[in-house]
Amino acid sequence: MEPTEATLPLFDEEPARPLADRLRPTQLEDVVGQDHLLAPDAPLGRMVASQRLGSAILWGPPGVGKTTIARLLADGSNLAFEPVSATFSGVADLRKVFTGARSRRTIGQGTLLFVDEIHRFNRAQQDSFLPYVEDGTITLVGATTENPSFELNGALLSRTQVLVLKRLDEAALATLLDRAEDLTGHRLPLDDDARRALIAMADGDGRYLLNMAEQLPALPDPGTPMDTAALAHHIQQRAPLYDKAQEGHYNLISALHKSMRGSDPDAALYWLARMLDGGEDPLFVARRLVRFANEDIGIADPHAIQQALAAWDVYERLGSPEGELAIAQAVIYLATAPKSIAVYRGFNAAHRSAHRTGSLMPPAHILNAPTRLMKDLGYGKDYQYDPDTTDGFSGADYFPDDMDHETYYQPTRNGYEAQITERLRHWAVLRARRQRD
Repeated sequence: MEPTEATLPLFDEEPARPLADRLRPTQLEDVVGQDHLLAPDAPLGRMVASQRLGSAILWGPPGVGKTTIARLLADGSNLAFEPVSATFSGVADLRKVFTGARSRRTIGQGTLLFVDEIHRFNRAQQDSFLPYVEDGTITLVGATTENPSFELNGALLSRTQVLVLKRLDEAALATLLDRAEDLTGHRLPLDDDARRALIAMADGDGRYLLNMAEQLPALPDPGTPMDTAALAHHIQQRAPLYDKAQEGHYNLISALHKSMRGSDPDAALYWLARMLDGGEDPLFVARRLVRFANEDIGIADPHAIQQALAAWDVYERLGSPEGELAIAQAVIYLATAPKSIAVYRGFNAAHRSAHRTGSLMPPAHILNAPTRLMKDLGYGKDYQYDPDTTDGFSGADYFPDDMDHETYYQPTRNGYEAQITERLRHWAVLRARRQRD
């Protein structure tokens, strides 16, 4: 029986080529989600229009068009396109490219060298680009998913412009699905909610989205468009982008820390969940909470450190996933606690003073005198035992004799520190009165 249009596969054109490759844009204006770089008044748009393309590093997450943009830049600037992958290439491969680029240059043809995963080259390999970039033999365009500040030589960064590509938003991903359907003449077998869920599953990765879409025709014909539950049953969600040793790790812990500091428990819980979903070690988060309790809350809420330590202890006893709830509870407690860095600032000020004053001796009246010689030297003489005084406060000076009394700890009016502020003010009055007497 001859197949009808209804029984033909959804993506039956050029089966040897992946859908993502068949949909690769052929001109810069067709690239989605990167108008901040490619629009006529944007950096790359201006370079192509003026035919003066400079070396650049394209930094962005996977599946946002880095390779496509590099190829189109070469086409738009009339440059020969030479792609290499840092994963599979070495210095010998680069030498061949440089030799070819020199030959082209003699006949007036420029070369765009595209290096995918450029951060995987070691420093010596990165240095090999420098003379050829400097003398114009090549225009270097590198692609990386890692922060160039951490992964690339300073010398290379100084000769290139770092351009940040954005994660594809919902509108850009929806455009890709529309183009896939226009290319094939068939609509994806999804209802509206499932279509939105498919876009969410891609997590900003256009290539991953199209690869998932290409899987749908191979599934049993559902008869009616699939809903979200049916889609989730058949399609695996993309793993969150998170590298525990690289920038994602530092970005998300910074987001968690600052959300707690900003007293936003909901945002703090979101970033905690993002980290744990990405595979972060919960004990790393627990240690950070202890630091936060000391550094950002301090005596404004003395119970904060107990909450943080308790979460750490509970997680070590229960593990995941049960112990993660204790960490979440601590995050909420710390986010909603009063904040103060008075202890942090006071301790740093005391450190600076200690370095400045050197080895000054404590005043004799607060030194113990276990021997007769020490008593004869005045150790412990006239020491006042504060609990025996009328106010429980003697007002004595505990700084070295050759040093004025200094103030390091300046409590805020937040939380428990408000009571400490009043207590210190009361003691300051008593100290001044007794010094007059």
